Amino acid sequence: MNKIMLIGNLGKDPDMSYTDRGKALTKFSLAVNRVTRTAGGERKEETEWFNIVAWDNLAETCNTYLKKGQKVFVEGRIQQRKYTDKNGVERTAVDVVISDMEMLTPRDRQSSPASSSDSYAGDSDLGDLDDHPF
Repeated sequence: MNKIMLIGNLGKDPDMSYTDRGKALTKFSLAVNRVTRTAGGERKEETEWFNIVAWDNLAETCNTYLKKGQKVFVEGRIQQRKYTDKNGVERTAVDVVISDMEMLTPRDRQSSPASSSDSYAGDSDLGDLDDHPF
């Protein structure tokens, strides 16, 4: 089973584009914090960054309602992909392709319209994602 659930804060505003076939694609980074203790008992906060990808209606919803700093819950699957960077080096990226998103920032602290959630259960066109590296 390939399933991941994350709660974190957007590191930047979502970036939406359309594939050559007209499919909406939105990408954003998500910072997930974790508190641990050092051997000496001191509190230490660690941050993990995730590349998030949304397709179709969910992509449009994320682009419309999400803003940098907002807290969200996302659920989806992990996907690895290969791409060639600007220097011609082949690289591997790990993305979280989401199927569900819920906004967790209270309405009175959002700069956008009312809170919304949207989901999309269809398969994404994985070939198009390779044309859109983060």
